[in-house]
Amino acid sequence: MGSPESEVALHFFAFIVCLIFLHPAASAEEAAGERAADEILDRYFTATRSQQEYLKDLSMEADFEANVPNLKKSGRLHALRYISKIGQITYRVLSQQGDRGVNKDVIARYIQAEMQAAEKSGIGINHDNYKFKYRGQHGTGDWQLHLFELDPKQKRVGLFKGWLWVEARTGVPVREQGEFVKSPSIWLRKISFVRDYELKEALSVPSKIETSIETRIVGKAELTIRYTNLKKGDAPPAVDAQIASN
Repeated sequence: MGSPESEVALHFFAFIVCLIFLHPAASAEEAAGERAADEILDRYFTATRSQQEYLKDLSMEADFEANVPNLKKSGRLHALRYISKIGQITYRVLSQQGDRGVNKDVIARYIQAEMQAAEKSGIGINHDNYKFKYRGQHGTGDWQLHLFELDPKQKRVGLFKGWLWVEARTGVPVREQGEFVKSPSIWLRKISFVRDYELKEALSVPSKIETSIETRIVGKAELTIRYTNLKKGDAPPAVDAQIASN
């Protein structure tokens, strides 16, 4: 029997294949699905409000792995990430290895950009920021997902154009995927990502982010972040500005 992660990947792959190659004419079933989209989104908005409250005053370990293909260099960084009661993000670096330039110019700048973006309010996935287009339901039995195409209404830092997968039973996000419409840093030109969540009872929590970044210093960089050991409290100090420079 495959792992839950591999089963999720297979579901997503099969669904994307259907989207690419199948373009059936509108049916009564599809029309009913469109009418139900608002109800699905309402359930999603309710679930994410509960999720946002749960994620406050929460710490987690974050493992960063960055690769710069043009330079054939890589770096790793292990840190404690904390989300405060008001949504601010801070880090405490626990260890790092690999190329110091990659750690500084890719990982550290990503961390700084994430903290700056978190200080900006009003970037959530909601009707104020996005247009939603329902793209159908996929799955059988206990594993069913709804897919929405997201189109941001404004070109603002933190907003992205892409896709949102919602778990049918709970309404929580399972995956967000797309490209940010505006870079959060002058050092980062273009950022595309896949953000996966792990189901935790009736909530979902961050589990992994895979990011492709076009930087102004080292060209294209690939960054993977894995989150583990979530727990309440244990706030670290602000990230050290001299990260990876010693």
